Amino acid sequence: MTDGVPEPRLDPLLLDPTRLAIVALLAGTEWAEFAFVRDSVHLSDSALSKRISNLSDTGYVEVRKGYVGKRPRTWVNLSAAGRSALGAHIAELQRIATRVRPGERPL
Repeated sequence: MTDGVPEPRLDPLLLDPTRLAIVALLAGTEWAEFAFVRDSVHLSDSALSKRISNLSDTGYVEVRKGYVGKRPRTWVNLSAAGRSALGAHIAELQRIATRVRPGERPL
């Protein structure tokens, strides 16, 4: 990391389009409700739960459980580590994209 900016690098966890979509969605929110994330990325409850567990295990997202009235709810939030990983991943994608000239094949 230089001057607070993460070094560009592709993150293997974020190469999965669904996990990338979840992290990108969370980057623009704070403590998003599980159902909002599920509907936004078009996943089933079980598929989203599995992806959130992966992201939580690596420290990229935080999970909070609670109740609204008598109904259980789950909220997820992008952690500082997740924000940094997303920034580095996007920076590397941009770096790769700028190396490709029109009409040329990517590396």
